[in-house]
Amino acid sequence: MNIYDFKVKDASGHDVSMGDYQGKVLLIVNSATHCGFTPQYEGLQKLYEKYHEEGLEILDFPCNQFMHQSPLSQKEIQNFCELRYHTTFPIFKKIDVNGPNADPLYKYLKSQKRGLLNSNIKWNFTKFLVDRDGKVVERFAPITTPDKIEESIKELL
Repeated sequence: MNIYDFKVKDASGHDVSMGDYQGKVLLIVNSATHCGFTPQYEGLQKLYEKYHEEGLEILDFPCNQFMHQSPLSQKEIQNFCELRYHTTFPIFKKIDVNGPNADPLYKYLKSQKRGLLNSNIKWNFTKFLVDRDGKVVERFAPITTPDKIEESIKELL
């Protein structure tokens, strides 16, 4: 099993094969619209604009599991991100990242790179960096801002 074997749901609920991203460097983020880390969208968009042409894809998975900080509907999330942070990277369907209903992609990501104490996602804006071969190479804590990830991304591009 590798990352390209998974399917995820886009914002409209349609299946998207992770295989569509084969050969790309991926930064996979669980996000929330009402979180202290929400301003990281600005930095994520800057990275996307700077490196998308070189092969970076940022995949955003809204999650409402942490203090219900992503209460908006899918359409409201899209509008919020586009209007407030001018995001142009893909925002997928809202998911769970922990527990019995955790999305299979996130179960896989957590199995590949554990957190400090265990594999659970601790909070919104945990980030996984995946190389062009689909290997999960790094996991970044929510407090790690996008600008602090830039060097790791550049190395993989």
